[in-house]
Amino acid sequence: MALPVSLRKLPAVIAMTPTIFFVVVVLCFGLMWTIWTSFTTSKLLPSNDFAGLAQYSRLFASDLWQVAIVNVAVFGILFIGGCLLLGYVLAVLLDQGIRFEDGFRTIFLMSASLSFVVTGIVWQWLFDPTHGIQAAVRQWGFSGFRFDWLTREQTAIYALVGAGIWQATGLGMVIMLAGLRGVDQDIWNATRIDGVSKWRVYVYVIPAMIRPMIATAAVLLSLTAIKIYDLVVVMTGGGPGISTEVPAKYVMDMLFQRSNLGQATAAATMMLLATSLLVGLPWLIVRLHQKRSEEGPHA
Repeated sequence: MALPVSLRKLPAVIAMTPTIFFVVVVLCFGLMWTIWTSFTTSKLLPSNDFAGLAQYSRLFASDLWQVAIVNVAVFGILFIGGCLLLGYVLAVLLDQGIRFEDGFRTIFLMSASLSFVVTGIVWQWLFDPTHGIQAAVRQWGFSGFRFDWLTREQTAIYALVGAGIWQATGLGMVIMLAGLRGVDQDIWNATRIDGVSKWRVYVYVIPAMIRPMIATAAVLLSLTAIKIYDLVVVMTGGGPGISTEVPAKYVMDMLFQRSNLGQATAAATMMLLATSLLVGLPWLIVRLHQKRSEEGPHA
């Protein structure tokens, strides 16, 4: 005799119970507690004394926070743009049916498997004026060569961008390569008949066809940019001065160095809001586009 539907689903419900408990109790409670604490006068220890928007007023009046916002915006724009551009170029090259494609794909993706701590250590050594690229080039006789980006306030953020692009380009490449492999062969046949060169197809036609893949890569890279922390700490520590301060480091410094729990949670809440917008807006745009497409034939 067949079991009732409710009993057949019981093992799945039991298996999902720990995950549901973790999400509801740990994540949801943690988020609500963080948001609530940002409206209190909490310092070293949590406090229930309501302070309204005082923590947020101090946050946006802080020069350090303003520098952190500008830095993460600069880092994010260059990081995302660089990863998407280089990732697309690499995906196009691999899409040509070259020999040893699997090997090249593994090599390009290998950097994405590393942590930002490892990447930071390697690139810090490369930018080191006394042991890195600058020292090596000067030993070859180019005594005026400079590659000390990490020691200058004007260029330190761009050194972080370079290290980040090196690590994350492989992720963008894999996502867009999957999109390229999904392009209908009829498109290629039609462009070939029309006499359109292959590079023009890759530049003007294909990007529009793999737009969902590009959007997916952009969202993932955006989330990485917003929460960038370990790369900054390892390579610059937020310096020189405060030239590479970022929001995640601001939160950690307020929490562990200045013992200002209220200010740390206010900054963390703003990061949460930015993350929610980055994830929610693309989803909303896609849903609206799908709704319009469904309503189009009936209009």
